[in-house]
Amino acid sequence: MDEKASVSPEQTKCDWNSIDWKGCVSYVRKLRQQIYQATKANDLKKVRTLQRIMLRSYENRCMAVQRVTQDNRGKNTPGVDKLTVKTPEARGRLVDELAQYEPWKPLPAKRVYIPKANGKQRPLGIPVVIDRAIQAIVKNALEPYWEAKFEDSSYGFRPGRGCHDAIQRIYGLMNARGMRKWVLDADIKGAFDNIDHDKLLEAIGNFPARELIRQWLKAGYMEEGVFHDTEAGTPQGGVISPLLANIAFHGMEEPLGIRYSYPKHGVVIHEKSVALVRYADDFVVFCFTQQQALEVKEKLKSWFAERGLTFSEEKTRIRHIEEGFDFLGFNIRQYKVEHSRFGLKGITKPSSDSVKSIKRKLKGIFRDCHGQSAEMLIKTVNPVIRGWANYFRIGVSKRIFSLLDDYLFKLQKRWTRRQHPNKGWEWRKRYWQNVKGEAKWVFTDGEVHMLKFSWTPIQRHVVVQRFASWDDPELENYWNERKQKAVESMLTKFQQKIAKQQGYVCPICGDSLDNGEEVHEHHVVQRKDGGGNHPGNLRLVHLYCHQAIHGSKAGSIA
Repeated sequence: MDEKASVSPEQTKCDWNSIDWKGCVSYVRKLRQQIYQATKANDLKKVRTLQRIMLRSYENRCMAVQRVTQDNRGKNTPGVDKLTVKTPEARGRLVDELAQYEPWKPLPAKRVYIPKANGKQRPLGIPVVIDRAIQAIVKNALEPYWEAKFEDSSYGFRPGRGCHDAIQRIYGLMNARGMRKWVLDADIKGAFDNIDHDKLLEAIGNFPARELIRQWLKAGYMEEGVFHDTEAGTPQGGVISPLLANIAFHGMEEPLGIRYSYPKHGVVIHEKSVALVRYADDFVVFCFTQQQALEVKEKLKSWFAERGLTFSEEKTRIRHIEEGFDFLGFNIRQYKVEHSRFGLKGITKPSSDSVKSIKRKLKGIFRDCHGQSAEMLIKTVNPVIRGWANYFRIGVSKRIFSLLDDYLFKLQKRWTRRQHPNKGWEWRKRYWQNVKGEAKWVFTDGEVHMLKFSWTPIQRHVVVQRFASWDDPELENYWNERKQKAVESMLTKFQQKIAKQQGYVCPICGDSLDNGEEVHEHHVVQRKDGGGNHPGNLRLVHLYCHQAIHGSKAGSIA
C-alpha cells in the first residue's frame, strides 16, 4: 500500500465532523487485507512493515476513537481517571493526543463486576479511555495477522463469526447419520484471569507493539481504592482482550489430531476425526465413544496446564448426544423420532436457563415501569423482545415464543391492574387492540404497540464457510452478501427498500449498516422544508453519522 495515502496532519487539529469516514474505513480495510495476504504468503518482513504503517496511521486513529467513544457499549464508563469522551470536540482532541502519546506506563484498569447468568458476578477491568483507543489501534494491526492463522473451530470474538455460526456448526455435527455420539462439554476455570503471560507473549512474537501489550497485561487493577498486581490473565473489558484470549487458545486442534478433507464441494471435517467447536473459553468436542471423550479431556488438560489453565470440573461434562447439553444459551440434543429414516433428529432450542433469564428480565422491567406511561413501558420492553427473539430465531423456538407471549400477557394484565387499581377489567381492556395483519390482543397506548415473540419468524442460520476470514480480499463479495442479509434481518420492510438503494452501507462512513450502531432515518430534504417520508428522500445512516450530518456545515447528504 502507498504509505502516502495515510497523511498525518500533525500541523492541524482534527475536526471530528469533517473526517472523511469513507476514506478511513476503506484505507484501514485494505491495509488489514494486505497484512492478511502477506501473512498467508509467509512474508513476515512485509507483515511487520504493514503493521507499523497501521500503528501510526491517522485513519486508524480516527476509527479507534470512533470505536471506543461511540460504538462500544462501555463508552460511557470511565476508567480510574474518571474521564469519558462524549463530544465531537473531545473526540478530535483525542485523535490528536494519540499521535503524540507514548504510554510507557499505562494506568491500571478499574475493577467492576457484572452479573452472570448463574447468579455469580463476572469481574471486568475497565482501562482509561486513551488506553482503550490505543488498544483499538493495536488490534487493527495484530488481528489480520492472526485471522490468517486461526483455526476454523474458533468462532468467538472474530470478525464475521458469532454465536449463531457456532450453534449451526454443532447442529451439522449432530445430524442423524453422524457417528460422533459423545460430547465433551467443557469450560475453563477463570480462563481470562489465569492465562499465562509469558506463553501468550511468546505466541505474539516480535510484533511491533509487543511491549505495549506486555504493559497492559501487567498494568494491574484498582478495586475500592486498592491497587492489585496482575501476574496472569487478560482483563475482561479491554478492547484487545478477546483477541489476546483467542491467541492464547489457538492450537487446540493439534493435540486433538483434528484433520480435514477436501472434496469437490469444499472443506469438511475428516470422517475419522473428532470435531471441535469453540467460542472463547467455552467449547465442545464431538467424539465417537465415551472412552475417546475421556482421552480427549486428558490431552486437553495437559495442553491447558502449559498455559496456566485448568478445567472447571463442575461445568465440564461428558454426555451422550441424546442426553443433550447447553451451549451459548441453547439446549442441543438428539431426539428419537418416528417416521424418520434414521429414527433420530437433532434439535436446538432455547435452554431452560435462557427462558428463566428473559422472564426475570421482563418481570423486572414491568416492575420498574410502574407509574410510567404505557408508551415508556412499550419502548423499554420492545428492544428486549426483539433482541432475544432474533437471537433464538435460528432454533426450534416457535413453541417457546408462544409461551413467552402468554407470560407477557400476564405481566401486562398485572401492570394495568397496578396502574389503575380502582378500575375494572372491562375498563382496562382498552390497553389491548387487534392489529390488522398481526395479531389479536396487542398491548398498545394507541400510537405504539408492544411486540410479541411469536411475530419473529423462525429462520435457519447459514453457517460461515470453513476457514473464511473477514480479512481475505478474495472473499469480499462473500462477506458483503452476508452483511446484506444481516442488515435486512434488523430492518423493517420499508427500511429494507432504502437499504437496498444505498447498497446496505451507511452513505456517510461507507461501513455496513450492521456495525453495532443504532440506525436512523435521515431526510435529504428536511421536513420543515417540505421533505416527505418517501424512500427517495430518506437515507439510512448510523446514529453518530446522523449527528455528524447535522453538526457539519452541509447539514444534509445527497
